[in-house]
Amino acid sequence: MSRKVLITGGTGLIGTRLAELLIDAGYEVALLSRQTSASHYHTFRWDPRHDILDPAAIRYADYIINLAGSSVSDGKWTEERKREILESRLNGTRLLAKELAKGEHHVRAFLSASAIGIYGDSGDKLVNEEMPPNTPADDFLADVSRKWEQAAQEVAALGIRTIIARIGIVLSTEGGALPQMARPVKLMAGAALGSGKQFMSWIHLDDLCRLLIQMLDEPQWQGTYNAVSPNPVTNQIFTETLADVMHRPLVLPKVPAFALNLMMGEMSEIVLASQRVSAEKVLNQGFTFEYPNLKGALDSFYAAEE
Repeated sequence: MSRKVLITGGTGLIGTRLAELLIDAGYEVALLSRQTSASHYHTFRWDPRHDILDPAAIRYADYIINLAGSSVSDGKWTEERKREILESRLNGTRLLAKELAKGEHHVRAFLSASAIGIYGDSGDKLVNEEMPPNTPADDFLADVSRKWEQAAQEVAALGIRTIIARIGIVLSTEGGALPQMARPVKLMAGAALGSGKQFMSWIHLDDLCRLLIQMLDEPQWQGTYNAVSPNPVTNQIFTETLADVMHRPLVLPKVPAFALNLMMGEMSEIVLASQRVSAEKVLNQGFTFEYPNLKGALDSFYAAEE
């Protein structure tokens, strides 16, 4: 049986590693990209901003993994930047739904990324997929995630098996939050952020990619799942564990929230919002984490540097 996967956002942090592991697992991989020369994978052209999508791409695919979206942590959240973050997710997802609605395809499953930001700042309450996102209208990340998931539901409405993965903080030394957190720790300038009591729900990049592949592989995966490790930790514990693994002392006091607001503006909600997210649903579905605990995950990156 043909196993061809089409990935949007395939040159990003998750997509790059996911494509490698899909190839290892016996899948064929092609990308959707604005630049068709950007990769050694077969690449179809699309430009969601202008509603352009090579129809051959959809006809190629047995599975579609939709990861495309502008990074939320690159630069301050100006109104223009916020519009780009939202539209880069909605335009692509809607364009795929529109093309799939034409029916000339053999797509067996559609896997679309979302983010745990949909839960807003939930303090120390453990949140799961059954809880309706209870967020104020001024929570930008929750609003983006909610609209992104609504766009993915347009594919589910076509009768295609649709999986939405609410992704936590992805740990990798190749990009994302971890290198930004590790840099000050390495320079002995590491410190907890804000109160340090806010929960961080994280997942090792390899576990995330293995989870996404299992979601594709097994037809019982359908609907919405949290893609986080089973052991979220507070920002204080995260910072202390990172310092311990990197053999650096933590000598500085916590960075106060007002200072983060001054530096980052509204974007400070990325590091100050507390999200304690349950992994029970993916565990019950039969997924096994290689890195369920933070120390083991961080050791996998930094132990070799000793």
